[in-house]
Amino acid sequence: MSDLRPRNQRAKIVSFSGIDGAGKSTQIEMLRERLKQAGCRVSLLAFWDDVAMLTSVREFSGQALFQGEKGVGSPSKPVNRRDKNVRSWYMSVVRFVLYFLDALSLRIVVAKQRRTGDDVIIFDRYLHDELANLNLNDRITRLYARLLLTMTPQPDIAYLLDANPAQARERKPEYPVEFLHQSRASYLALSKMSGMTVIPPQPVADAAQQILEEMLRQSPPGDLQRFAVSPQSIAS
Repeated sequence: MSDLRPRNQRAKIVSFSGIDGAGKSTQIEMLRERLKQAGCRVSLLAFWDDVAMLTSVREFSGQALFQGEKGVGSPSKPVNRRDKNVRSWYMSVVRFVLYFLDALSLRIVVAKQRRTGDDVIIFDRYLHDELANLNLNDRITRLYARLLLTMTPQPDIAYLLDANPAQARERKPEYPVEFLHQSRASYLALSKMSGMTVIPPQPVADAAQQILEEMLRQSPPGDLQRFAVSPQSIAS
Protein backbone atom coordinates (compact mmCIF):
# COMPACT_ATOMS: atom_id res chain seq x y z
CA MET A 1 0.00 0.00 0.00
CA SER A 2 1.41 3.37 -0.99
CA ASP A 3 1.70 5.97 1.76
CA LEU A 4 -0.90 8.67 1.16
CA ARG A 5 -0.24 10.44 4.45
CA PRO A 6 0.08 14.24 4.18
CA ARG A 7 3.31 15.78 5.43
CA ASN A 8 2.75 18.64 7.90
CA GLN A 9 0.36 20.55 5.68
CA ARG A 10 -3.03 22.15 6.20
CA ALA A 11 -5.93 19.71 6.04
CA LYS A 12 -7.16 18.90 2.57
CA ILE A 13 -10.92 19.42 2.16
CA VAL A 14 -12.73 16.97 -0.10
CA SER A 15 -16.48 17.14 -0.78
CA PHE A 16 -18.89 14.75 -2.46
CA SER A 17 -22.08 15.97 -4.12
CA GLY A 18 -24.73 14.56 -6.44
CA ILE A 19 -28.34 13.60 -6.80
CA ASP A 20 -29.85 11.14 -4.33
CA GLY A 21 -28.81 7.62 -5.25
CA ALA A 22 -25.64 8.67 -7.07
CA GLY A 23 -23.47 6.51 -4.79
CA LYS A 24 -21.89 9.19 -2.60
CA SER A 25 -21.87 7.15 0.61
CA THR A 26 -20.18 4.21 -1.09
CA GLN A 27 -17.44 6.31 -2.67
CA ILE A 28 -16.87 8.33 0.50
CA GLU A 29 -16.35 5.18 2.54
CA MET A 30 -13.99 3.68 -0.04
CA LEU A 31 -11.83 6.81 -0.17
CA ARG A 32 -11.93 7.22 3.60
CA GLU A 33 -10.81 3.65 4.17
CA ARG A 34 -7.96 3.93 1.66
CA LEU A 35 -6.68 7.10 3.30
CA LYS A 36 -6.95 5.66 6.81
CA GLN A 37 -5.06 2.52 5.78
CA ALA A 38 -2.34 4.79 4.43
CA GLY A 39 -2.02 6.46 7.83
CA CYS A 40 -4.02 9.64 7.21
CA ARG A 41 -6.05 11.26 9.95
CA VAL A 42 -9.42 11.53 8.25
CA SER A 43 -12.61 13.12 9.55
CA LEU A 44 -16.03 12.79 7.94
CA LEU A 45 -18.70 15.48 8.27
CA ALA A 46 -22.27 15.28 7.01
CA PHE A 47 -23.52 18.65 5.81
CA TRP A 48 -27.05 18.17 7.12
CA ASP A 49 -25.97 16.95 10.56
CA ASP A 50 -22.84 19.03 11.14
CA VAL A 51 -23.39 22.25 9.19
CA ALA A 52 -27.01 23.00 8.27
CA MET A 53 -28.95 25.34 10.54
CA LEU A 54 -32.52 24.92 11.86
CA THR A 55 -32.69 21.32 10.66
CA SER A 56 -35.57 20.38 12.96
CA VAL A 57 -37.68 23.23 11.57
CA ARG A 58 -36.84 22.22 8.02
CA GLU A 59 -37.73 18.59 8.67
CA PHE A 60 -41.03 19.65 10.25
CA SER A 61 -41.86 21.76 7.19
CA GLY A 62 -41.30 18.86 4.84
CA GLN A 63 -43.56 16.57 6.85
CA ALA A 64 -46.26 18.80 8.33
CA LEU A 65 -46.60 21.56 5.73
CA PHE A 66 -45.92 19.61 2.54
CA GLN A 67 -47.13 16.16 3.68
CA GLY A 68 -43.83 14.47 2.91
CA GLU A 69 -42.73 11.17 4.36
CA LYS A 70 -39.81 10.81 6.76
CA GLY A 71 -36.83 8.53 6.42
CA VAL A 72 -34.38 7.28 3.82
CA GLY A 73 -35.83 5.43 0.87
CA SER A 74 -34.65 1.96 -0.12
CA PRO A 75 -35.67 -0.39 -2.95
CA SER A 76 -37.72 -2.44 -0.48
CA LYS A 77 -39.21 0.59 1.26
CA PRO A 78 -39.61 3.67 -0.95
CA VAL A 79 -40.62 6.99 0.60
CA ASN A 80 -42.20 10.11 -0.85
CA ARG A 81 -40.24 13.11 0.41
CA ARG A 82 -41.52 16.67 0.05
CA ASP A 83 -38.81 19.22 0.81
CA LYS A 84 -36.17 20.29 -1.71
CA ASN A 85 -38.42 19.20 -4.57
CA VAL A 86 -41.06 21.76 -3.58
CA ARG A 87 -40.58 24.65 -6.02
CA SER A 88 -42.32 28.01 -5.55
CA TRP A 89 -41.32 31.66 -5.28
CA TYR A 90 -41.83 31.78 -1.53
CA MET A 91 -39.75 28.62 -0.99
CA SER A 92 -36.99 30.24 -3.04
CA VAL A 93 -37.00 33.19 -0.64
CA VAL A 94 -36.89 30.84 2.35
CA ARG A 95 -34.00 28.92 0.78
CA PHE A 96 -32.10 32.14 0.13
CA VAL A 97 -32.21 32.90 3.87
CA LEU A 98 -31.48 29.37 5.05
CA TYR A 99 -28.62 28.81 2.64
CA PHE A 100 -27.02 32.10 3.69
CA LEU A 101 -27.12 30.92 7.31
CA ASP A 102 -25.67 27.56 6.24
CA ALA A 103 -22.84 29.31 4.40
CA LEU A 104 -21.94 31.21 7.58
CA SER A 105 -22.12 27.99 9.57
CA LEU A 106 -19.88 26.24 7.04
CA ARG A 107 -17.17 28.87 7.50
CA ILE A 108 -17.19 28.24 11.25
CA VAL A 109 -17.26 24.44 10.94
CA VAL A 110 -14.35 24.32 8.49
CA ALA A 111 -12.24 26.70 10.59
CA LYS A 112 -12.92 24.63 13.72
CA GLN A 113 -12.25 21.31 12.01
CA ARG A 114 -8.96 22.51 10.59
CA ARG A 115 -7.72 23.10 14.14
CA THR A 116 -8.11 19.42 15.02
CA GLY A 117 -4.99 18.41 13.10
CA ASP A 118 -6.77 16.23 10.56
CA ASP A 119 -4.98 15.45 7.32
CA VAL A 120 -8.11 15.16 5.20
CA ILE A 121 -11.63 16.43 5.92
CA ILE A 122 -14.32 14.72 3.85
CA PHE A 123 -17.74 16.32 3.52
CA ASP A 124 -20.77 14.22 2.67
CA ARG A 125 -22.53 16.93 0.65
CA TYR A 126 -21.49 20.57 0.69
CA LEU A 127 -22.97 23.97 -0.06
CA HIS A 128 -23.14 22.90 -3.71
CA ASP A 129 -25.93 20.48 -2.86
CA GLU A 130 -28.09 23.32 -1.59
CA LEU A 131 -27.36 25.66 -4.46
CA ALA A 132 -28.37 22.90 -6.86
CA ASN A 133 -31.91 23.19 -5.43
CA LEU A 134 -32.23 26.72 -6.81
CA ASN A 135 -33.28 27.86 -10.27
CA LEU A 136 -29.87 28.56 -11.72
CA ASN A 137 -31.42 29.66 -15.00
CA ASP A 138 -32.39 32.89 -13.25
CA ARG A 139 -29.72 35.62 -13.38
CA ILE A 140 -30.40 36.91 -9.85
CA THR A 141 -30.22 33.39 -8.47
CA ARG A 142 -26.91 32.78 -10.22
CA LEU A 143 -25.51 35.97 -8.68
CA TYR A 144 -26.70 34.82 -5.27
CA ALA A 145 -25.08 31.42 -5.78
CA ARG A 146 -21.78 33.03 -6.78
CA LEU A 147 -21.94 35.24 -3.68
CA LEU A 148 -22.30 32.25 -1.37
CA LEU A 149 -19.52 30.41 -3.18
CA THR A 150 -17.17 33.32 -2.55
CA MET A 151 -18.22 33.47 1.12
CA THR A 152 -17.44 29.86 1.94
CA PRO A 153 -14.20 27.86 2.03
CA GLN A 154 -13.94 26.03 -1.26
CA PRO A 155 -12.89 22.37 -1.13
CA ASP A 156 -9.51 21.43 -2.49
CA ILE A 157 -11.46 18.92 -4.55
CA ALA A 158 -15.24 19.03 -4.95
CA TYR A 159 -16.51 15.82 -6.55
CA LEU A 160 -19.80 15.68 -8.40
CA LEU A 161 -20.91 12.09 -8.83
CA ASP A 162 -23.02 12.11 -11.95
CA ALA A 163 -25.70 9.44 -12.29
CA ASN A 164 -28.55 8.33 -14.46
CA PRO A 165 -31.67 9.66 -12.67
CA ALA A 166 -33.78 6.57 -13.32
CA GLN A 167 -31.08 4.23 -12.02
CA ALA A 168 -30.39 6.51 -9.06
CA ARG A 169 -34.06 6.43 -8.09
CA GLU A 170 -34.07 2.64 -8.20
CA ARG A 171 -31.28 2.65 -5.61
CA LYS A 172 -32.81 5.38 -3.46
CA PRO A 173 -36.53 5.94 -4.18
CA GLU A 174 -37.38 9.22 -2.47
CA TYR A 175 -38.10 11.80 -5.19
CA PRO A 176 -39.88 11.65 -8.56
CA VAL A 177 -37.59 10.84 -11.47
CA GLU A 178 -38.62 14.11 -13.16
CA PHE A 179 -37.22 16.04 -10.22
CA LEU A 180 -34.01 14.03 -10.34
CA HIS A 181 -33.58 15.00 -14.00
CA GLN A 182 -34.00 18.67 -13.04
CA SER A 183 -31.63 18.24 -10.12
CA ARG A 184 -28.97 16.58 -12.30
CA ALA A 185 -29.14 19.47 -14.78
CA SER A 186 -28.70 21.95 -11.92
CA TYR A 187 -25.69 20.07 -10.58
CA LEU A 188 -24.03 20.03 -14.00
CA ALA A 189 -24.67 23.76 -14.43
CA LEU A 190 -23.27 24.40 -10.96
CA SER A 191 -20.17 22.33 -11.73
CA LYS A 192 -19.29 24.80 -14.47
CA MET A 193 -19.78 27.74 -12.11
CA SER A 194 -17.77 26.32 -9.23
CA GLY A 195 -15.18 24.10 -10.89
CA MET A 196 -16.44 20.81 -9.48
CA THR A 197 -14.82 17.61 -10.72
CA VAL A 198 -17.46 15.50 -12.47
CA ILE A 199 -17.17 11.73 -12.08
CA PRO A 200 -19.30 10.19 -14.85
CA PRO A 201 -21.56 7.16 -14.30
CA GLN A 202 -19.47 3.99 -14.23
CA PRO A 203 -18.90 0.84 -12.16
CA VAL A 204 -18.19 1.47 -8.47
CA ALA A 205 -14.55 0.31 -8.58
CA ASP A 206 -13.80 2.40 -11.66
CA ALA A 207 -15.32 5.49 -10.06
CA ALA A 208 -13.26 4.93 -6.90
CA GLN A 209 -10.10 4.69 -8.99
CA GLN A 210 -10.89 7.90 -10.87
CA ILE A 211 -11.66 9.72 -7.62
CA LEU A 212 -8.25 8.86 -6.21
CA GLU A 213 -6.49 9.69 -9.48
CA GLU A 214 -8.20 13.10 -9.59
CA MET A 215 -7.26 13.75 -5.97
CA LEU A 216 -3.61 13.30 -6.86
CA ARG A 217 -3.80 15.03 -10.23
CA GLN A 218 -5.37 18.17 -8.81
CA SER A 219 -2.84 18.52 -6.03
CA PRO A 220 -0.40 21.43 -6.56
CA PRO A 221 3.07 20.45 -7.91
CA GLY A 222 4.74 20.29 -4.51
CA ASP A 223 1.65 18.93 -2.84
CA LEU A 224 1.94 15.46 -4.35
CA GLN A 225 4.81 14.88 -1.93
CA ARG A 226 2.29 15.20 0.90
CA PHE A 227 0.98 11.85 -0.24
CA ALA A 228 4.35 10.30 -1.08
CA VAL A 229 2.75 8.57 -4.04
CA SER A 230 2.68 8.99 -7.78
CA PRO A 231 -0.40 8.49 -9.98
CA GLN A 232 1.22 5.35 -11.42
CA SER A 233 1.32 3.71 -7.98
CA ILE A 234 -2.31 4.28 -7.08
CA ALA A 235 -3.36 0.75 -7.87
CA SER A 236 -0.94 -0.74 -5.35
